[in-house]
Amino acid sequence: MKKKGKNALWLLIVLLLISAGCMFGADRIQRSNGAVEVSEETIETDLGTLHYKLYRPKTATEGTPAPAVLLLHGYQNDHETCDAYAIELSRRGVVVMALDEYGHGATDIGLFERGYVNIKVGTNFGNDSEADGTYKTIGGTRRYRLLMNFSNLSFFLDKYTKDSEGNTIKDSSCGGVLAYQVLADLPYVDSSRLAVSGHSMGTWSSWSVAAAYSGTPIAPQAIVLQCGELFRKSAYDPSITFNNVLLLQAKYDEFSYFRDYQLMVNDELLKSDLRTEFLGTDADHAAWNTTFGSFADGSARRMQLLNTNHRLTTHHQGGLATALDWFAETIGLPQDIVHNELIFNYKELLVLAAMLSVLMGMFPLMELLLNTPLFASLPQALPEKYTMTKGRKWLGSAVVTMLLAGASFPFMTQLGHALLPVPENIFRMTIGTGFLSWYGLLIIIMIVMILLAKRKARKEHRRYDWYAQGLSSPGRRNQIDFGLFGRSLLLALILCTYVYLFNWLYVKLFDLDLRFVWPFFRPFNSDRAIQFLVYILFFLLFFTLSHSKALGTLRIKASYNKGPVSFLLDWLKTFFVTAGGVVLITLLEYIPFFAGIGPGADLLFGSTFGGPFMSILILFLPQVLFYSLVGTICYRRTGSVYTGAAIAAILACWIVTGGSSIL
Repeated sequence: MKKKGKNALWLLIVLLLISAGCMFGADRIQRSNGAVEVSEETIETDLGTLHYKLYRPKTATEGTPAPAVLLLHGYQNDHETCDAYAIELSRRGVVVMALDEYGHGATDIGLFERGYVNIKVGTNFGNDSEADGTYKTIGGTRRYRLLMNFSNLSFFLDKYTKDSEGNTIKDSSCGGVLAYQVLADLPYVDSSRLAVSGHSMGTWSSWSVAAAYSGTPIAPQAIVLQCGELFRKSAYDPSITFNNVLLLQAKYDEFSYFRDYQLMVNDELLKSDLRTEFLGTDADHAAWNTTFGSFADGSARRMQLLNTNHRLTTHHQGGLATALDWFAETIGLPQDIVHNELIFNYKELLVLAAMLSVLMGMFPLMELLLNTPLFASLPQALPEKYTMTKGRKWLGSAVVTMLLAGASFPFMTQLGHALLPVPENIFRMTIGTGFLSWYGLLIIIMIVMILLAKRKARKEHRRYDWYAQGLSSPGRRNQIDFGLFGRSLLLALILCTYVYLFNWLYVKLFDLDLRFVWPFFRPFNSDRAIQFLVYILFFLLFFTLSHSKALGTLRIKASYNKGPVSFLLDWLKTFFVTAGGVVLITLLEYIPFFAGIGPGADLLFGSTFGGPFMSILILFLPQVLFYSLVGTICYRRTGSVYTGAAIAAILACWIVTGGSSIL
């Protein structure tokens, strides 16, 4: 074996050892060094299988039953997003069940089982009226009506939960009501000391669980809402009561309904009729970070203001410490650990390091494979420098590419998310169809640009140079080289299978997948594997064309030079071209928000175009940064864009279809 191959092998081994060590350490943290048993469990129902992760302190026995908390994640997340609360509660002696709600994670019951009606309420429930247009009938796709009814809860009055077409809001707990009963029935759980907590979509599920058991012996003694929506008492039967509710309010919440449809979270919002009704006080006495009412009779209410955004609330240390205080007051915490003594972030950082180690292991593995007979022909020289785009033409092309991607992002993603007329029994991924819509538009634009370039070449009596675009080999530069594409795709599949196998292994060994806070890489079940196959062709075409533009058409001199500085310049150029527009949209969203004016999307386009796809930028940008790294490395090594584009497409499609919302 050549020296270069030996170095690659040793690097691969070191990276795998690092990843395994990090996952082992993360597992020790989630199990509190053996003091907590962690297991993946299921509940069989007539609709399908509910999946959950159970944390059982060893101190919880039939003889010494412990308090318990049901954790409910937000939209596009899964049970592992609740890990901060699960780890900190279980190490303090609380039994924790973290549920995969309908349409998420390993639960195979689709999100449509939540139910929907043809009614849309454009304000907090109970504040609505037909006269001002905040209560109206809607049409459109089934998923549009589903998404417009996320804050419509099963226990609300019939005017909200039933429609003239026979549709109903069936289970706004998304399986939480059944899971809560299962938790209460565990022999080592003290069913008189139960609580529920959720984030975002999980807060609506939490309200629904609490309403279902209101007035019963196992009614939740505490409800902790991590970015929750409030509603007026007139929206539901007044006999329903909610015990001891804590609302963790993100100051910079991107979702309008979690800030009462106002642009900013401020003292004006605090003193509204909706908020003072919740607190049980008047506008003159309403205050953040102050407990009103009494824990003894269940009337305790508090709104804790957190200096964070929507997605980061789940792992906000101040918010979690406040929640632990709340649980201590209501259900008791058997282990006396200071509430701000938190260790969950060590687990997150270790799993992040493991994920990055496995992903970076693709590169030495690629080097080893490129030295085998099957793939030895893949590396080729980069196109000649004279075929580079230069000067103002380069800058104009890069800026136009960047602006088209950025300007279309909020509109096309939201259109695809809810209204794109695709068969919903085939295209079942909600967030995935949003990206499909955006990618689809950009694919059309890029194909049109290629056709125009080919037409120009014809007029100038020359052939279009596919090799210069990174889509062919030197010997077949006037046509797409499908043989090169096939071998590159096979190489990418092997590299991504390596990532999948180690992710699968870590799930089996440690009940942990490769992620950082939010879902990234999860093993597929059969439904999600099929969805991967449905979406992958669109992802593959998009990344191939976009990498061709960024790496082939818009090559720079640094692409030809060796050394870390040249590589860094090449990588940053690729990121600028592929993600510059999304960076601009991110700045457009958050600069005015942090300046106290309001989220940019809401200000410029209306709240319809804020919310999920703006808040997802915090996850999307790091992914694109990595995809541009993969593309840069693979292009410089192989001379074509196919391998890097295929790896990026497979990983991106895996993230979208592996654990996020499915209809």
